[in-house]
Amino acid sequence: MSIPLLQYSLSTHNHRVNSFENLAGEEQPKLYTTENLPSSVEIDAIIWASYRQIFSEHQTLSITRQTFSESQLRFNQITIKDFIKGLIMSSQFRYLNYDVNNNYRFVEICVQRILGRDVYNNREKLAWSVLIGSKGLEYFIDSLLNSDEYLENFGENIVPYQRRRIIFQRNKGEVPFNLKTPRLNYSFLPKQFMPRLSWSGPVRRFRPQEQKPKAGDPALFLGMLSDISFI
Repeated sequence: MSIPLLQYSLSTHNHRVNSFENLAGEEQPKLYTTENLPSSVEIDAIIWASYRQIFSEHQTLSITRQTFSESQLRFNQITIKDFIKGLIMSSQFRYLNYDVNNNYRFVEICVQRILGRDVYNNREKLAWSVLIGSKGLEYFIDSLLNSDEYLENFGENIVPYQRRRIIFQRNKGEVPFNLKTPRLNYSFLPKQFMPRLSWSGPVRRFRPQEQKPKAGDPALFLGMLSDISFI
């Protein structure tokens, strides 16, 4: 018997505050959609926006491209929502984000990049993490993509974006998610880079021959003083 999704409270974020802007400006994000039969140039922009949203700019590499899904999107065989799912379920996304993080950090990444908002609290992280452990990764991704929150804001044919990152009432907007938090959790950094060596023996310093003090150097007198015992 699987565990149902735990309940969590909502907190006040920008996307839950009503807008007071009268004129569209920088606070209004650009929408990338296929609803108006886009041209080939516009399709390229939609594909790039999808990669930038899901993989973020520092992960948009040649190895992360999904050429088959791109071709399906160009010929209107799949929706943007299907294309987004293909990017998230790819082996490259799993390797770059899931394999190097725990479930809590992975939930935070997916909520930010799929729903376009930050997690409400640790209770929400726990709820989705339990869902991953009980029903699997694909069920978790489908739950986000088929949620009312996703369908009401992005539907089938709009690329997800960070909702209300810039608001009219403030001089500066929120930091983009890919710059706000690192990809790797701090507990996984030693596994990705240099290993930690445990050495219990004495640490000896090496000094090159040309840097060793010669006869008459004042540095030698300090060693002589340490050998003298005053009675």
